[in-house]
Amino acid sequence: MVALRFFSVDLFVNEGGCMRNIRVDGPPHGGVQYETISVIKDGSPVLRDMAFSLDRNYLYVMSERQVTQVPIESCEQYGTCGECLSSGDPHCGWCVLHNIPHERSYGSVKSTERCSLCTSPPHIVDVEEEDEILNGAVASSGLERSDPAATSRSHRLDACSQRNRCERADEPYRFAAALNQCVKATVYPDSIAVSEPSDCPQLVRSEEILIPAGEVKPITLKARNLPQPQSGQRGYECVLHIQGVSHRVTALRFNSSSVQCQNSSYLYEGMKISELPVDFSVVWNGNFIIDNPENIQVHLYKCAAQRDSCGMCLKAERKFQCGWCSGEGRCTLRHHCPPINPYTTRWLNLSSKNVKCTNPRITEVTPVAGPPEGGTRVTIHGTNLGLAFSDMVGNVEVAGVRCAPVEEGYIIAEQIVCEMDASPRDSRPGPVQLCVGDCRPELKARSSQLYSFVTPSVTGLSPSRGPESGGTKVTIMGENLGAGSSVTVQFGNQKCEFFGRTMTEIVCYSAPSLSGVGPVQISVSVDRAQIRESLTFEYIEDPTVQRIDPDWSIASGHTPLTVTGTNLDVVQEPRIRVKYAGRESVNVCKILNTTSMSCFAPSLMAEYHPGLDTVKHADEFGFIFNNVQSLLVFNNTNLLYYPNPYFEPLSATGVLEQKPGSPIILKVQVGGLHVSPGAVHIMSDSLLTLPAIVSIAAGGGLLLIIVILVLIAYKRKSRENDLTLKRLQMQMDNLESRVALECKEAFAELQTDINELTSDLDRAGIPHLDYRTYAMRVLFPGIEDHPVLRELRVSGNGQQHVEKALKLFGQLINNKVFLLTFIRTLEMQRSFSMRDRGNVASLIMTALQGRLEYATDVLKHLLSDLIDRNLESKNHPKLLLRRTESVAEKMLTNWFAFLLHKFLKECAGEPLFMLYCAIKQQMEKGPIDAITGEARYSLSEDKLIRQQIEYKTLILNCVNPDNENSPEIPVKVLNCDTITQVKEKILDAVYKNMPYSQRPRAVDMDLEWRQGRMARVVLQDEDITTKIENDWKRLNTLMHYQVSDRCVVALVPKQTSSYNIPSSASISRSSISRYDSSFRYTGSPDSLRSRAPMITPDLESGVKVWHLVKNHEHGDQKEGDRGSKMVSEIYLTRLLATKGTLQKFVDDLFETLFSTVHRGSSLPLAIKYMFDFLDEQADKHAIHDTDVRHTWKSNCLPLRFWVNVIKNPQFVFDIHKSSITDACLSVVAQTFMDSCSTSEHRLGKDSPSNKLLYAKDIPNYKSWVERYYADINRLPSISDQDMNAYLAEQARLHSTEFNMLSALNEIYSYISKYSEEITAALEQDEQARKQRLAYKVEQLISAMSLDS
Repeated sequence: MVALRFFSVDLFVNEGGCMRNIRVDGPPHGGVQYETISVIKDGSPVLRDMAFSLDRNYLYVMSERQVTQVPIESCEQYGTCGECLSSGDPHCGWCVLHNIPHERSYGSVKSTERCSLCTSPPHIVDVEEEDEILNGAVASSGLERSDPAATSRSHRLDACSQRNRCERADEPYRFAAALNQCVKATVYPDSIAVSEPSDCPQLVRSEEILIPAGEVKPITLKARNLPQPQSGQRGYECVLHIQGVSHRVTALRFNSSSVQCQNSSYLYEGMKISELPVDFSVVWNGNFIIDNPENIQVHLYKCAAQRDSCGMCLKAERKFQCGWCSGEGRCTLRHHCPPINPYTTRWLNLSSKNVKCTNPRITEVTPVAGPPEGGTRVTIHGTNLGLAFSDMVGNVEVAGVRCAPVEEGYIIAEQIVCEMDASPRDSRPGPVQLCVGDCRPELKARSSQLYSFVTPSVTGLSPSRGPESGGTKVTIMGENLGAGSSVTVQFGNQKCEFFGRTMTEIVCYSAPSLSGVGPVQISVSVDRAQIRESLTFEYIEDPTVQRIDPDWSIASGHTPLTVTGTNLDVVQEPRIRVKYAGRESVNVCKILNTTSMSCFAPSLMAEYHPGLDTVKHADEFGFIFNNVQSLLVFNNTNLLYYPNPYFEPLSATGVLEQKPGSPIILKVQVGGLHVSPGAVHIMSDSLLTLPAIVSIAAGGGLLLIIVILVLIAYKRKSRENDLTLKRLQMQMDNLESRVALECKEAFAELQTDINELTSDLDRAGIPHLDYRTYAMRVLFPGIEDHPVLRELRVSGNGQQHVEKALKLFGQLINNKVFLLTFIRTLEMQRSFSMRDRGNVASLIMTALQGRLEYATDVLKHLLSDLIDRNLESKNHPKLLLRRTESVAEKMLTNWFAFLLHKFLKECAGEPLFMLYCAIKQQMEKGPIDAITGEARYSLSEDKLIRQQIEYKTLILNCVNPDNENSPEIPVKVLNCDTITQVKEKILDAVYKNMPYSQRPRAVDMDLEWRQGRMARVVLQDEDITTKIENDWKRLNTLMHYQVSDRCVVALVPKQTSSYNIPSSASISRSSISRYDSSFRYTGSPDSLRSRAPMITPDLESGVKVWHLVKNHEHGDQKEGDRGSKMVSEIYLTRLLATKGTLQKFVDDLFETLFSTVHRGSSLPLAIKYMFDFLDEQADKHAIHDTDVRHTWKSNCLPLRFWVNVIKNPQFVFDIHKSSITDACLSVVAQTFMDSCSTSEHRLGKDSPSNKLLYAKDIPNYKSWVERYYADINRLPSISDQDMNAYLAEQARLHSTEFNMLSALNEIYSYISKYSEEITAALEQDEQARKQRLAYKVEQLISAMSLDS
């Protein structure tokens, strides 16, 4: 041991490296050890050479391997005044002002200094001159010893004999009684001087502080030595630390022994904590903490937390004053549960008499099975399970068997443990039933779990033998072994230590054998049930160890050892153990056979220790074999532990460089020791010779020259690219400005065109076609003068014979068997084309115009046959009526055309005509190319002008052709219009109330530009002034003639002489007529997909004619024009503008067509009748798919009729349809058909623009269609009698529209062509044979042949 004295303290350091500090300054502390510090961590011996630091604040302690700097004092370890003063540390005193421990240094302090230590412990000395303190004596110049009894706090320096060394002052002075010496201790006026732990200001424990969360209450505390705050100081405060948040509350000091935290409420979060102990402190003057040596806490609590039932609430300790408010169903304080009346309270607590919680509930029962012999302790968990054990006695039944409650297992309101009685043999599973006290309904409970009675049995065990010392882990197998509440296993008379069980096995540890080796009987009992089956376990001799090879290891262990012995195979988890220096280390073994096993040697120490550099013997060495105690310490082998092997580094740096190759890391493992001696870095030899180096240098130089040349070329190319890039940037800027202008114009057009269009549509009337013309255009489109409109004319004298024969043919046509056979036979002929099918269907409908009820019956038979064929051929049902491939489909179209004419005229015609007018007017507001038919405003992408066309709207004053003296008629035109386009617009304005067929034709009129009374210029599309450039001739426009706004023009009949065209002109009159006639074409327009201009070369010169846009495929296009085509898709925004303008008119049309009652007209009977017929056919073929039925109706009416009418309004009205109008109507018709479809169209960026245009509207239209079909379905069915009356009326109204004989004559041509096939078909039909129809056909053919 090494010792050193430091003033009044002796410092001792023992061999184990611990320093003990003992004060030797005399009574009452003399010879007291106050601190022990661990100095040397590895426990090595301490050398005698110890020394202080120069400032004498530290001590240096040394061992062979370590130097430690130890502080003389460590005052910060004391947290309270009491701990500081009671520690006896002579270096530390307590400063009440700052409430921290403070160290004092020894030495001189001037009398004028203010010591920061407000309270000096009695052993601290402050003197004016340097003193030497040795062996507890104080040698001071001029100070005498004072009376040790003079220890009063108010003691002054009057007791000292020499006052000149300690001056009197206003501050209080302290007398160091322990040193028996008068010293000056300067303190602050507002401080408190303390010298003993009991003098510290501190809180004193009284009763427990309970505060309900959220309740406003004061906190009264008892204390001792509370200082009185002086003037200018802050008072007392209570600081509560609730869940990491500090709460400050003003406190009131009553006297030095009492303080009260003022009224306040405190809350904490969560309902899982019923009681929360809260640390708190009392501070004064801001942050000076009053000592709390007994760790007094405030307990916040919530009655409702963790007490959600009446039983849990009333179970709470009475100190909380919680009760159950039955009216609100919660646990609360009494004043939070208002009474029903002054005499009745709803608040229950244990202080009341005969209190019971109603509505008990069982949540869990364990176990749920047990032996019928009884004795099973059943644990019942739940709520409101009584408030006293007496409530449950005799009130519990399990599966109808009495179960006696056990008092030690009862937990108030939460748990009941009862013991089962024996059950009858025929007991069945049942619930747990109980009553709380009285068995009233509100006090009864019944479990949802069922308890059943089972009989346990055993079948075997494993292992079946073990050492006689016991400890073998035995598993007993069987059935229902997990039933009951307890199990007992006996090995003979010894109890097997229970480990665990399931329904199929029990695990226990065998006890030591009392009778030595040999078999013992095993008995198993579950509660009161004794299992009858017997099992046998054999005890054998304990395993022994005879030899260990090798008998050494290294300090880190983990080297393999081979152990030889007997009966080793019965050990279940063999382990090897070593104990050294009080530490035990264990490692695992592996059984090889009965006589041998392999083990890994345990390590001698957990980590390397310098003391292990020599050979060591283990203090204890042995084996852990089950419960075999004799081998825990094995003395037959002297196991040696050698030091860990030491590996020299491969080099001083740890890296050994070799050649050739790559780095190799070496690692060595010896037992449990892992060592890395370093790395081997294999260096490669230099393979380069001098010639090779020269060659490489030459090649490098050449490569450098090539790189320089490439860089020069790259620089020049980059400069060219920069110029090209700037040029492209300028073009892109121009393009961007054009795009912005186009988008701005499109937006403005969309906002303004709708109102203008609506206000401009001031039509006086709708030019409906008469019934005959309407029917002919639907039945025979494109044929103006059909034979059925004329009387039958036969050359020669055969008129009467032909008429007589045709009347005979009329009788055959009115025979349903003949007509159906005739149609079916024609459809079977390969030469019977699609055009023939449509023609025959139309001819039959005209021939049967006077017998529509018969025509309807035939149509129904044909449709029924068509449906049968469609389903028999296994085509998809939705394809029915999709295409016109049969006579029936065309007849259906014609049937609707006949019967919906009135509906068109009275109801649907108006919105259709308004849509046509709106499209025509909107198209004509912008440029329309007279050659290609493309327009600025369009719904079709194929008919959209994808260029920026500069134009201006002009108003021309047209002379009234009927009366030149009447006011002139203003007409809106565009300065880019051709002369023919201007004439068409003038004709529309002048004759706007006149049907188109009754107006003059533009080709028959000339346009005169009148400049005064005499000056008149005839304007034409082509004349001597027409510009021709690179074989392209541009049609003349108003801009070409420089016609200005408000000019006067006149339409005059075309002159017979070409006064305006010289004989030398290259423009032929035929080319003009050919061009003009294109505006009067009444058939279907050219394909909408064609975007190429109609190049009409002049007969003489071969030039190509163009108006607004040239054919972009030609190479002579200007660079600027090609530039404008770069982003032609930007002009697709005009589609949206046009669509928005026309949206109202499209909606009106669709709403009219998809409504059962609209514009005062009811649903036509034909639609309801045909839809019901299709539903009947679907029912007949067991088709219940609503999508198929929907599709049949859509193909029947919208596709077969309405789409045809929407695309061709000229079938209904006396109007002219231009190609651009036709393209727009086709988009509307396609949208109409998409609205009737049930399939979902997945749209993407590559989808057609016409589908994208109405993509958001189609779902809404589809809902209209579904509602329309549903409304029709709900309408009352039409009887055949009512329908026939309606058809007869329609036939009577229009019976004279067509010449029946002419129609029969046209039909007869097919009889003549296919006479053999028709005759053969009639011969095969049984009904036809009965009626001799084949013979009548032959008579007809003979009569017609004779007449011809």
